[in-house]
Amino acid sequence: MNSKENHGKYYKKNQKKNKLIIAISSRALFNLDESHKIFKEQGIEAYAKHQEENEEVVLQPGVGFSLVKKLLALNTTRNPIDVILLSRNSADTGLRIFNSIEHYGLNISKAAFTRGESTHNLVGAFEADLFLSSNYQDVQKALESGFAAASIVGSSSQKPHETQLRIAFDGDAVIFSGESERIFQEKGLEAFTENEKNSANIALKAGPFKCFLMSLQKIQSAFPAANNPIRTALVTARSAPSHKRVIHTMRKWGIRIDESFFLGGLDKGIFLKEFGADIFFDDQHQHCQSASQYVPTGHVPNGISNQ
Repeated sequence: MNSKENHGKYYKKNQKKNKLIIAISSRALFNLDESHKIFKEQGIEAYAKHQEENEEVVLQPGVGFSLVKKLLALNTTRNPIDVILLSRNSADTGLRIFNSIEHYGLNISKAAFTRGESTHNLVGAFEADLFLSSNYQDVQKALESGFAAASIVGSSSQKPHETQLRIAFDGDAVIFSGESERIFQEKGLEAFTENEKNSANIALKAGPFKCFLMSLQKIQSAFPAANNPIRTALVTARSAPSHKRVIHTMRKWGIRIDESFFLGGLDKGIFLKEFGADIFFDDQHQHCQSASQYVPTGHVPNGISNQ
């Protein structure tokens, strides 16, 4: 089964389950840089000893913490939201992680500890809409299986909105497929612009994050438009006239996005800082590095830029 078939099949399944499910690794939820350094430099035994000796030491928030905390605050019977911890720790060394979850009052009760084995195959088992991990290979495999997935970049949010959940997305190869980006990379800006002008009224194909964005909008629609607890943004390198195809695609899909930035190649970081994103998703390393100076960032290893 190819990726397009996987996306279609998975989206139908998610429509039926009526619940937003986020799967997140321990290193995406908390800052485990110190522990990971011990693991890399001294091995698994030293790592296990360090975790056990520091079981009662609360971990600092990681890249995905703000996203998780705000999503869980929106969990209701009408709009159920579940967060699953997927960890390469053992249950024994993972006790510190659950102690930290309890400290912050996060309603996370489901977890899988694989003791070093890959976790990507569990994303489908838990029917997750989004997978966040520090393990690049796990993220790649999850994407190849048709799931929205991103590898964490940077640190926790510097100045997120106090209460509102703010999520920003790149367009091509993230919300949309990478078909237009491939033309740009292979044939240049002129060919890309001409193609987008000629295809302005033809909807772009879905990318890996379309279904996640639609799930977010479903939660948004349960609240009044004014003072909505979720705000979304499209932050793309596209500019006029290629913006028209994006707008027409969103209309056809029935997706409302709150803010749109067509930057024409400008640095994305400062705009994301002003937006106050809890997390930003992009397929290109250079944009992720820029964004991660200001906001939590997830690299989506999809499309021609990652081949």
